[in-house]
Amino acid sequence: MKKILLSFVIFTTPIAAQAAGFALIEQSASGMGNAYAGGSAVAEDASTIFFNPAGMTYIQGTQIVGAIHLIKPSAEFNNKESVAGGGGRPLGSEGGDAGDLAFVPNFYYKMDLTDTLKFGIGMNAPFGLKTEYDPTWIGRFQAIKSELKTININPAIAFKVNDQLSLGVGISAMWAQAELTRAVNLGVAEPSVKIKGDNWGFGINLGAIYQATADTRVGVAYRSKVNQHLEGKSTSTYAPLNTNVTAAVSLPENFSVSAFSRLNDTWDLMGDVTWTRWSRFKELRIDFANAVPDSVTPENWRNTMRYSIGANYHYSDDIKLRVGLAYDQEAISDQFRTARIPGNDRKWLSLGAGWQVTPSGKLDVGYSHLFIKDASIDDNQTATSPTTPATPGNGHIKGKYDSNVNILSMQYTHNF
Repeated sequence: MKKILLSFVIFTTPIAAQAAGFALIEQSASGMGNAYAGGSAVAEDASTIFFNPAGMTYIQGTQIVGAIHLIKPSAEFNNKESVAGGGGRPLGSEGGDAGDLAFVPNFYYKMDLTDTLKFGIGMNAPFGLKTEYDPTWIGRFQAIKSELKTININPAIAFKVNDQLSLGVGISAMWAQAELTRAVNLGVAEPSVKIKGDNWGFGINLGAIYQATADTRVGVAYRSKVNQHLEGKSTSTYAPLNTNVTAAVSLPENFSVSAFSRLNDTWDLMGDVTWTRWSRFKELRIDFANAVPDSVTPENWRNTMRYSIGANYHYSDDIKLRVGLAYDQEAISDQFRTARIPGNDRKWLSLGAGWQVTPSGKLDVGYSHLFIKDASIDDNQTATSPTTPATPGNGHIKGKYDSNVNILSMQYTHNF
């Protein structure tokens, strides 16, 4: 297990989040081709451990799933009447593209304990974020680098109550690490500060699947919030900012309702509605152990809905083609958008295919393009810095973000 966890840490690259807020829905390549429509009802492979653990009752024998997602986000700021920081500091550039190519892996293992009782374990990254601007950009006093990494270890069990009803439950042990950097406006100089901390948090996931007819089933799934109490350090060439720090973050719960129906020997149809309680994220507060006042950024996020539909076309016994559409609401309103997380509503267009390479091995690929609505930002921080009250103001970022995302996913599933 130590070797697996080490490998997962090495290959889990932080990225700009591809679902609302800083959530990551990229948990399988088989689901990518359908824009994750029907996620809690499809139960196609062991990745159901994440989406709905009850789905393990639909998988026979022992199965291993490994997936990798190549994600290329793009987020470019376009300046409109931004104001430089106080003390005569230069305005700076527009920051370049804040997104970069990233790799996110998933791993799942499922086995039968009895004919009706199943066990599985998943390793994935349910949340993640990275934005990074040129160090001399307009908003350097608000943000340069913002990075969140998570690793979730999720053992689960499923029980088949009868031919119609299956139930599942899992436990999440989630490690989170956050890193924030920015420049500090001292008027005559611009030293940088880096705040970094990590910790473990715990939660649960529950699910049920009801087989309404021989060809149609409905799934419901719930993932609980995970409270993270991050502990770390603030480091800077500006001596007052060298100290221990703490920050509390609640990673939000969500609830999904999905349906899957086999229309005939050629077509499957699926859909999903997911609610996420982002309203828990009211502020980003960093508590400094010394006399420096807390750094407080109002967030006031709102709850979100995600809607998706998808279809499968069975081209042959060995080849399945997939398509999906989704609309993903953003948790951030224009009033509270910051340079650290400049997201907005997303529309997904997804395509994919599954190929049964051998009787025991299957290869899945998926591709999605995310059309992201232009995001306005009007982050007025001309007041004194929250971490250095005696220094000049941090300026005023005003403009729009032009963003999109491309995702390529690959997965191999092996049955024993």
